[in-house]
Amino acid sequence: MFKIDTYIPDSDAFHFARIEVSDTPPLLEHSHDFYELFLVEQGQVHHWINGLEELLEPGQLTFIRPLDRHAMQAAPGITARILNVMFRQSTADHLVSRYHADMAGKFFWSPAEFPASIRLAGPQKERAVNAMLSLQSSHRGLARIEHFLMSIMTHVLDASASAQDRAPAWLIQAAQAAQDPRVFRRGAEGLITAAGRSQAHVCRETRRHLGLSPTQYVNRIRIQHAAMLLSGTARPVATIAEDCGIENLSYFHRLFRDQYGTTPRRYRARHAKTEPIV
Repeated sequence: MFKIDTYIPDSDAFHFARIEVSDTPPLLEHSHDFYELFLVEQGQVHHWINGLEELLEPGQLTFIRPLDRHAMQAAPGITARILNVMFRQSTADHLVSRYHADMAGKFFWSPAEFPASIRLAGPQKERAVNAMLSLQSSHRGLARIEHFLMSIMTHVLDASASAQDRAPAWLIQAAQAAQDPRVFRRGAEGLITAAGRSQAHVCRETRRHLGLSPTQYVNRIRIQHAAMLLSGTARPVATIAEDCGIENLSYFHRLFRDQYGTTPRRYRARHAKTEPIV
């Protein structure tokens, strides 16, 4: 059994690593006395979990519980990388106690035989990657890990998905359509057209169910798309802004800084960093 005290001192509340997964077969499956969240950032990963073997693709976010037994190996001939966060049981206990109505039976607290695992793509994946990479340079205190976990379990999952139990079907469909570059390049007009309702009605219902105006919702998707291109291509920043449907480069920089807290170029540089496996 792996123990959290092996990875972090008493003064730290979590451990973060960006890991290149080896294609050498693991020696054994292991369990541990901590919670673990990992995201497949690149490549394919063979994951053995509680006696099951599965192949994880990029964007797979998995919530590992204490006593889950698992191991992983990169698919042969493929460079695989994961983002990994480990934290103490006491942190999880506090969160589920305080937010029991929202968290019980979900995420890390699923009673199922196998841990919860969610496939993220597009802006959802980018939100998760950005949130996890922000842990590289942050103070590793309790407040920081709790804020991160709440962000993952509430903000990272798309607002349209979290609203599906109460939002009208037309709004859910429009929010999903807005993930398409052909729609979000048109800005709020693209979302409103996809909704097939009046501008006033769409504005009212979007604020009510998604917590954002149509412009704010679409701009968030645009900037997440930009972050994906910054991290995955060498295209110039101005070209990426145009691809998002934003012609004013100063406006693009302001939106990006507001969403990610840094400039596009600094985001690209930070995203390129890699930590070796330990």
